[in-house]
Amino acid sequence: MLDVQGVFKRYATPQGPLAVLQGVDLHLGQGSSLALMGESGSGKSTLLHLIAGLDRVDAGSIRIGRQHLQQMSEAQLANWRRTEVGLVFQQFNLISSLRVEDNLGFQARLAGRFDPLWQARLVERLGLGDLLRRYPEQLSGGQQQRVALGRALASKPRLLLADEPTGSLDEASSDEVLKLLLELLADSPTSLLMVTHSQRVASRLQQIVVLQHGRLADPVEA
Repeated sequence: MLDVQGVFKRYATPQGPLAVLQGVDLHLGQGSSLALMGESGSGKSTLLHLIAGLDRVDAGSIRIGRQHLQQMSEAQLANWRRTEVGLVFQQFNLISSLRVEDNLGFQARLAGRFDPLWQARLVERLGLGDLLRRYPEQLSGGQQQRVALGRALASKPRLLLADEPTGSLDEASSDEVLKLLLELLADSPTSLLMVTHSQRVASRLQQIVVLQHGRLADPVEA
């Protein structure tokens, strides 16, 4: 479902060009999960942003389904992200002026895919029924991340990209959020690519790859 081939990315710095990714190949099947690991500054988030269409590759290709990202305009990429991709970050990025219920449905409504029955199921599975009328500032970190997960999944994306989604949570909250996420994904065709520094978290996913010196090692079973 996700096919990354020969991707290169560099950035200009005062000291000259900095090569972050140097010929990365990555493959993820439909409904599969993969953990992307590596040292801080190794380019994990850069690769995730490229796959999300938030930045452009210098060379190589990224294909998701039949969509070749390098062939799409900025407007096409923006529409594609609304409809096909769910994004979850370490910072929850909830809209502070909206209650939980409206935060949950925000992405799905933008995508024209709001499904009240699916949202109700997400609310039940994520344990958010008693929190729907609250604002984000009234929630704990674990509760906010559950809302962020629900928002990302509400539009039924083909691909969920998660950048350290449990990095700001304590171990108990992290385990709870990850358990809920994997349970929800087990009932859907959505594929998951997660950046994480935690071996404990990565071991819960089906495959693990490590980014080193701008290249990925061969995938291994978790």
